[in-house]
Amino acid sequence: MSIVPGHLKIGMLIFPRMDQLDFTGAFEVFSRIPNSTVHVLWKDKSPLHDVRGLILTPDTTLAESPDLDLLVVPGGYGQEDLTDDEEVLSLIRKQMGRGRYVYAICTGVLVCGAAGILQGRRATTNWTVFDLLPYFGATPVKSRVVEDGNLVCAAGVSASIDGALKVAALLRGDKVAQQIQLYMEYAPEPPFQSGSPKTAPSEVLEATLAEGAQMNIARTATAHRIAKRLGIAHSD
Repeated sequence: MSIVPGHLKIGMLIFPRMDQLDFTGAFEVFSRIPNSTVHVLWKDKSPLHDVRGLILTPDTTLAESPDLDLLVVPGGYGQEDLTDDEEVLSLIRKQMGRGRYVYAICTGVLVCGAAGILQGRRATTNWTVFDLLPYFGATPVKSRVVEDGNLVCAAGVSASIDGALKVAALLRGDKVAQQIQLYMEYAPEPPFQSGSPKTAPSEVLEATLAEGAQMNIARTATAHRIAKRLGIAHSD
């Protein structure tokens, strides 16, 4: 897809029990794109809490949302509640059907899968649920950011920034995206090499898996159910 001309309308979905960095990392980038407006979307305009208790406030209801050049779908534990939410799923389908950009972050990719838009697409997501992508008809790609036409997916949480910079380049060109990166001084030098299951110490990996075990059981059950709903064959 080519650079989008004119004023950009960007819609960023938020919801209860989401991971705020999925949203705020991307917001930091998109709010700096020249000649654009960011709409923070939810069903109503009441403040809500992310999974760690941070208060976030929507400014536009889903019903009020204009036609968007970009729809951003973050993830987090609250993502499970969206997989059968037809108001949210129809918004995603509409955006994809119009050929406009959808940017899915972390387990927000699974919400897009529930909307049926991952079928036949390359995608990535958080490492803890990466193996569920085929249940939604996607081709899994082990990458921090994956672009497939008007769909861009980012892996877990902090990858929201990487993906947002990629989307900014698609919308406004590489120079604008690089200026935003420079202003943010986004040049990560993490103090530990535990940001991937491949490099994390075994005891760290085991503790992290144990902490999220119950949620991943729920997400796996949901993936099975969605695959059946979408008529997608899969093997365990």
